[in-house]
Parts: sequence; structure tokens; C-alpha cells
Amino acid sequence: MPALVLVGAQWGDEGKGKATDLLGSSVDYVVRYQGGNNAGHTVVIGDQSYALHLLPSGILTPGCVPVIGNGVVIDPAVLLQELDGLNARGVDTSRLIISANAHLITPYHRTIDKVTERFLGNNRIGTTGRGIGPTYADKISRIGIRVQDLFDPGILAKKVEAALRDRNQMLVKLYNRRAISVNAIVEEYLGYAQRLRPYVMDTSLLLNRALDEGKVVLLEGSQGTLLDVDHGTYPFVTSSNPTSGGACAGSGIGPTKISRSIGILKAYTTRVGAGPFPTELFDADGDALRTKGHERGVTTGRDRRCGWFDAVIARYATRVNGLTDFFLTKLDILTGWEQVPVCVAYDVDGVRYDELPMSQTDFHHAKPVYEFLPGWDEDITKAREFSDLPTNAQSYVRTLEQMSGAPISAIGVGPARDATIQLRSFL
Repeated sequence: MPALVLVGAQWGDEGKGKATDLLGSSVDYVVRYQGGNNAGHTVVIGDQSYALHLLPSGILTPGCVPVIGNGVVIDPAVLLQELDGLNARGVDTSRLIISANAHLITPYHRTIDKVTERFLGNNRIGTTGRGIGPTYADKISRIGIRVQDLFDPGILAKKVEAALRDRNQMLVKLYNRRAISVNAIVEEYLGYAQRLRPYVMDTSLLLNRALDEGKVVLLEGSQGTLLDVDHGTYPFVTSSNPTSGGACAGSGIGPTKISRSIGILKAYTTRVGAGPFPTELFDADGDALRTKGHERGVTTGRDRRCGWFDAVIARYATRVNGLTDFFLTKLDILTGWEQVPVCVAYDVDGVRYDELPMSQTDFHHAKPVYEFLPGWDEDITKAREFSDLPTNAQSYVRTLEQMSGAPISAIGVGPARDATIQLRSFL
């Protein structure tokens, strides 16, 4: 059975947790393939809300195996805290599997993340300060520490010592911070080994065998397309590849085994952190979207910047991810507007762009070109069929589908688990 990829089609926070949870009962494995605890999913089950940061959303679906792939960077203290929190709420976490090749976030990664961001001042990127970027930097520099290193004290000590040799010089001489003890890091991280060992295995082998046996594997990205380190609004991006191409490298599953690429698309647009955002609103409409949509970061707690739907970004996401379907979320939040603006193109110094501008400079200067669609006042949170939606809401969905370049196969109309209209199967 081919694998499915689920990606954010904007700047993250599109509602991937809801989409993964919807698919969870139909899939056998849910794999997180990149990012770290700088992202989060909220899943609502009945009257219970679960905020997940490192764990795949499949952890909440009985019978589904949640996997943390090799492309993820793991803070073991955060992971164990998250597991303990779910266990205390009666969630079975014993099915979790962690790649032996995933890299570990350490206290020195977090320290470096915070001091370098502070040092940038007004030019800061808006990182979460959780050590994600420095951990990926060590991975690329080949001085990173992997999960499997926890089980070899000698290797772990050598790797920490090598990594801190330069890191401590930088912290002390450049940032006037105290040097970090090699022994303290080694002792702390060896303490995680016993608890993590039962979860660790060769996940690439496991997942490929599962696919050969006809199992369904869902690959779940964190963040979103416009935060991809290669394809996003660089340098205001994350340090990994949330796009569908990153799913292969971050899971060990080859591209020929992926059959569907599903983009999660919010019915408007949000962004957390610094960087360009053409449709951003600074008025009462922006405040209303933020309030009605409960737009606050699951992991960061920061208010999200809000704006109208951007079809240029949606088309771009379709292209770079090879999207076959969209899951449109939070349509219910738009109830109550007489007209709903949709950005169909950009104006950059008098020149119209129907596609994303090539240069960072042009994108920073992009002004939205809007078309105005008729709104609706009816409560749509009880709709379960497309025909249940008001005519104007149906028209809005169909217009977004036409502008975005891929079919909308499901629509979220509320936060509840069953508040979804499914137009066609993802499988």
C-alpha cells in the first residue's frame, strides 16, 4: 500500500493535527518526519483537547503506531514529559517508535539558539529558542548526537566533547556566557537511555516492511511549506524541510512509495514569528480572525498574525509539494462577514505577479490584489455534507479550489473531531 504525505500549505498552524486524527483510524502508522518541539498540533476528542509537540497525532488513535522519524530533532526531556502527560490522562503511549538515527537537542543547543537570536536584535528571525536550528546545524556539520548514541557511553562522551569544543569558545568569548560542562551533559543524557531504549529501532526498515505488507503509512510534517528552509520565505524559515520532499529523507521511505500528497489549508492565513506576510491585517478584521479562530501558537503561546486567504501561496504549495488534495480547515471562522476578500495576485511596484515572486526583495514589497466573495451568516459547525453549507460558503470553497490548483477533498467546520465534511477519500 503506498504512503500518504500530509503537509502544511501555508506558514504552519493550518490544522494538521485535525487532518491526521481524521485519517488516523484508516492508517496503520503515523510518522513525524521533521522538525522538533518548535511546532505543535491540537487534537480535540470529545470534550478533551490534546496539545502535541513532538509526538505524532496518531498517538491518540488506538491501533495506530506513532513513529518519530530520523528527520526529527528530539529534546528527550520534552519528549518524556509529553509521554508522562499523556499517560496521566489514560493515553496508551507504549506503541511509540523512535528512529535510532534521529538527532538530539541538548541544553547547549537551546542556549545557543537563545543568545544568537537575542544578539540579532531587530534582525531576529523569530525562533522559538528551543534549540532546533543549532541541532540541525550540528547535524549538517557532522558533530550531532543521535538517539543511538545514548546507548554507548564512550561514543556519547566523545561526541559531546567534540561539539562543545567550539561551542564553548563561542559562548564564552563572543556571548560572555558560562562554559557548559561536558560531564553534566553526558550524565544527564545517559539518564534518558533506559526510558527511551524500548521505543528505539530502525524505523526505515520497519516502515518499508509495513508498506510491503499492505499497511497504510501516513507521513506527517510539522510547520508549513512557506517555512521550508529551501522553499520558504528564507531566512524567516525553520531549519528543515516540511515540504513533501522532506518526507522521504526524514522517514527513509522512497518517493516511488508515496501515492498522495495532501496539503492542509486554512480558510484564511496565519503566521507566527517574523517575516513577510502580504495579506496580514492590522485592523478589526485581523483581531476578529485571531479571536474567533483562537489563533495562538500551540507550542509558543504567541498570538498568530492573521490575514485573508492567499491563493498565490496555495498555488505555490501545490507546485512544490506535488499536492493531489487539500484539506480546508476553519471554514466556520469566516461566518459573519458580508464579503470575504481573497488574494488572487500580488502588486510589486506596479507589476502584477500571479505566482510567488522569485526574489526575497519583491516578496517583501508584495501588496495583495483582492477579489471579494460574498459571505454568509449561517452557523455551519453542524454541517456534515457539502450540501449542508450555505450557497455562499459552497461558492467560497469551490473558488478556493479553482484558484489553488488541487481538489479540496475535506473541509473542517469546527474544532470537534467529527466537525468535518469529507468530499472524497484520501486513500
